[in-house]
Amino acid sequence: MTQRRACRVLSASRSSMRYVSVNPGEEELRMRIKEIAAVRPSWGSPRIHVLLRREGWPVNHKRTARLYRQEGLNLRRKRPRRRKAAVTPSPSAAPTRRDERWSMDFVHDQLHDGRRLRVLTVVDQYTREALATEARRSFSAHDVIGVLNRLSRSHGKPAMIQVDNGSEFTSRALDAWAYREDVRLDFSRPGKPTDNAHIESFNARLRSECLNAHVFESLEDAEETLTSWRSDYSAVRPHSALGMLTPREVAELGQGESRPLMARIPRSASGLKTGGRPYDAQVALGIGSMQ
Repeated sequence: MTQRRACRVLSASRSSMRYVSVNPGEEELRMRIKEIAAVRPSWGSPRIHVLLRREGWPVNHKRTARLYRQEGLNLRRKRPRRRKAAVTPSPSAAPTRRDERWSMDFVHDQLHDGRRLRVLTVVDQYTREALATEARRSFSAHDVIGVLNRLSRSHGKPAMIQVDNGSEFTSRALDAWAYREDVRLDFSRPGKPTDNAHIESFNARLRSECLNAHVFESLEDAEETLTSWRSDYSAVRPHSALGMLTPREVAELGQGESRPLMARIPRSASGLKTGGRPYDAQVALGIGSMQ
């Protein structure tokens, strides 16, 4: 049957049968999504969408999610099913400014030859900025004090630090430092890691995005990798709790402004947009790509 007769039978327009789309192809966008997903395998489509918008791509989140699924990049995380239990929130009120409250804890890992590695992590609870990821074979209370003194000179002195009941944090040396510097140490209740949920969440991101993705040849290699990841975490990685802004952007808003509650996706943030072909945000910061 001819096309004319078939359209007459179906009461369809012949122009719709001959229509050819003039929309530009999606190959370049698909390639960029795959490039970002290759560098950041733990990111889903929402964070990849934020980077695309920063680079100037005129795309909405639905299109990004569709292409993300079509390329087979879906994250499949099998999590054990647990019984729901009532969670008692921390008795401390939420911070209202930067340097009001820090969180501090340790993360354990090992080098390629099996030698022990400990990482001291410090996070600002208000801006969610990663202040320190100090890697050493072992830590004493005086080592922790040295890291805090360095952070106090570069970022400012906190009013309070939330810690657990580890021996480095309950030592007399750290207690004397806190008294001398007028810093309050807020200890978690025994067996209640939810009291310091900010650092527990950060340590989980650190392990999944950095520690589990690298094999450290030496202590120097671990320090270099952790420094690179910390810079990326604070300056590039969008945070859903911050309205998809970065901790550096929240810190730049100033202490007088409240933290954003609604998602704000700027077209160009922190100078991550250039003319011509979009590029990776890590290259913009000069920290290289994560293998």
